[in-house]
Formats: sequence, structure tokens, C-alpha cells
Amino acid sequence: MGDYQFILVWCVLGFGSGLAAKYILPGKDKGGLLTTTLVGISGAFVGGLLGKYFDVVHEVGGLSLMSVLTAVAGSLVLLILMRIVKILI
Repeated sequence: MGDYQFILVWCVLGFGSGLAAKYILPGKDKGGLLTTTLVGISGAFVGGLLGKYFDVVHEVGGLSLMSVLTAVAGSLVLLILMRIVKILI
């Protein structure tokens, strides 16, 4: 797979995980499609790091059920942190 295909896969995975996180934790978050995608892509990155740290994910960059689950988990973590920061500010 080429570099551009990996970027496209990460964007699609990020968008899907961002949607899943907003579905699991509904609320009145500002931002639309772009914010959801950015939270999802960042969450996929955070989830990958956490998965690697806790030795849950062994292959970074692959598309598997575990990578989708860690991306959603990372998106949930970021969504919760965003809401906490919003309350504190």
C-alpha cells in the first residue's frame, strides 16, 4: 500500500472512530464534521500509543479489529478530556 493510501485509511478510520465516540458519549459538543474527524484521527493516534504502551497492539499502522477498538478508545479519551477542559475554562 502506498503512502497516500495509508493517509486515506487513517482519515477514514479517524472519522469512523470520531463518530463512534460521539455516538457513545452524546452531548452538545461544538464542531461539525471536521472536528469529529480531527478528534478521531488524534484519538486513533492516542489509542495506538496507549495500545502500544499497554502491549495490546503489536502492529502499528495495520487495519484490524484491535486498531479500530484502540482508535475508538483514544477518541473517547480525547472527547472526555475536551469536555473536562471546556468545563474548567
